[in-house]
Amino acid sequence: MSYGWNDVQRIAEELEERRPELDPYSIGFTRLQQMIKALPDFDDASGRVGEKVLEAVQTLWAAEKD
Repeated sequence: MSYGWNDVQRIAEELEERRPELDPYSIGFTRLQQMIKALPDFDDASGRVGEKVLEAVQTLWAAEKD
């Protein structure tokens, strides 16, 4: 089942599952956006995303580590 930019919790979980060795706060927004777009079943139909969404993903991804 596909998911998109509004599914920040799912994105964070997917990133933690696939890249647990990374510190979410060490990744710039451009790279983070590329990593998200490369996730399986991610649908980037909207094309653009704002910094607030990427910040939310970073925060939730960091929380997944705890």
